[in-house]
Amino acid sequence: MRIDVITIFPDLVEHYASAALIGRARSAGLLDLQVHDLRSAATDARRSVDDAPFGGGPGMVLRAAPIVAIVEAVDPCRPLYLLGPGGRRLDQSMVRALARGQAPMGARAQGSGSEPGSRSGSGSGGFSLLCGRYEGVDQRVLDHVVDGEISVGDYVLAGGELAALVVVEAVTRLLPGAMGNEGSVDEESFTHGLLEYPQYTRPAELRGWRVPPVLLSGDHARVARWRRAMALRRTLEHRPDLIAARGGLAPDEAALLEELDDEVDRGDSP
Repeated sequence: MRIDVITIFPDLVEHYASAALIGRARSAGLLDLQVHDLRSAATDARRSVDDAPFGGGPGMVLRAAPIVAIVEAVDPCRPLYLLGPGGRRLDQSMVRALARGQAPMGARAQGSGSEPGSRSGSGSGGFSLLCGRYEGVDQRVLDHVVDGEISVGDYVLAGGELAALVVVEAVTRLLPGAMGNEGSVDEESFTHGLLEYPQYTRPAELRGWRVPPVLLSGDHARVARWRRAMALRRTLEHRPDLIAARGGLAPDEAALLEELDDEVDRGDSP
């Protein structure tokens, strides 16, 4: 998969993306991450890419001209997404769509912009990210250059670089061969609309805090049942909105939780 990132801080993105999971995926040829310096498209001696907003107001705005120029020069993979507050909020379903090379719901069609946005780029099944900065980006970029917008949450960052790295790492984890244990992807939080069940490792007892006996039983069916129940309970307690988004508990899920509560009441805690 190819992912292009357009930013005024390429070294910042490259430093993080050269290590750990992303770095290994790049070294293994699973991810072709191309980082482009927006300032390379500037035409003045200071390599400026921002200017004061028309109509007045605080701060500076990223100019459309250098963005158009760099998009034309590097021909990034499409769709091209601006990282900003107006986009659909990033979640695991969006990450899965991006990892499959599909445009998430809410994104405009590829090449929906004018001339600088009309080409599909030189990657296969990839996408690109434009990092915002300052007070925002000239609206003409949203209207004519990018294919959509992605938000990583309802809070303010100094720029889109951290958001871009969040997207890149979340997608990279789902690329075949990127994870050391592929089973981890199937059982982690949000994969099935639930938080992940609690995890334990050695020692089995620490300062009187014991690991649930079921995890030491060797009974894989009981372990799977316990993990399913704990994922449901943990999600109900901490993220009930996820349960609501699934349409509530299914009858078998409600029955499983009731059975577990009965076992605890009898003193037969798993």
